[in-house]
Amino acid sequence: MPRSMTGYGRARELFEQREITVELRSVNHKFFEFSSKLPRQLAFLEDRLKSLLAKSIARGKVEVYVSVQPQGQSDLSVRVNTPLAAGYISALREANGELGIKDDLSLSMLLRIPDIFTLTKLESDESLLTEQVIKVAQKALEGFIEMRRSEGGRLAADMREKLEHISETAALIEKRSPEVVGEYRQRLYQRLSELLGDRGIDDSRVLTEAAIFADKTAVDEELVRLKSHIEAFGELLDSDSPIGKRLDFLVQEMNREVNTTGSKCSDLEITRNVVELKATIEKLREQLQNIE
Repeated sequence: MPRSMTGYGRARELFEQREITVELRSVNHKFFEFSSKLPRQLAFLEDRLKSLLAKSIARGKVEVYVSVQPQGQSDLSVRVNTPLAAGYISALREANGELGIKDDLSLSMLLRIPDIFTLTKLESDESLLTEQVIKVAQKALEGFIEMRRSEGGRLAADMREKLEHISETAALIEKRSPEVVGEYRQRLYQRLSELLGDRGIDDSRVLTEAAIFADKTAVDEELVRLKSHIEAFGELLDSDSPIGKRLDFLVQEMNREVNTTGSKCSDLEITRNVVELKATIEKLREQLQNIE
């Protein structure tokens, strides 16, 4: 069953130190294109995530969002610049002795002095973090692929209906084609009768002209090839592999055969059916833009 190129998947998991959320979104694209929105500390994971997705996605523009929220103990650490604090205290006491300033040193006073207390982010276990993010990404990917399959199934069902309509319309042309030749032969007889009157009509000449007309307007080969393309299209819809490009090629070939059929026939009924075929094939082509 074909897969749509439009998809969404989301997974969240709570670990001992952090909560990780991964979201995947995709839209139509001729090839596989990857983009990510990762926190700075996860930038090293971009290639791993791209490799993971490329194994399961052949076409589509895919965006990955990753969020990591600390849980439990804070991942920030307070560091004290002890030598700097000691230097400030020594200098203040020296100033107190020389200038007679009241000694009111306190912790709150030290907190107001820049660079004595600083916040630093605790280093995390990179290998553990990688393992956890990839685990959540795989879960998000499962939901993402399932959504693509579901949408692809709906598209396939609709395309099968269009294929059936194309087959039925082509059958009308196939039925009408020999009737057009017969009507041409009859008109030719009538015209010659009006022109020649009692002098008689050369039947062999009429048959020759009718044969030439039939050869010029014959669309048997075009309709046989059209049927072949329709069958191939239907078979591909049962495939689990990426088929979008092959289906697009078949639609181009179907359109080519229909155009040739239209150029050979001037019959009004056939022309109407050719227009209907082209309209249906165009709808089919539009749907293919979303097939992987």
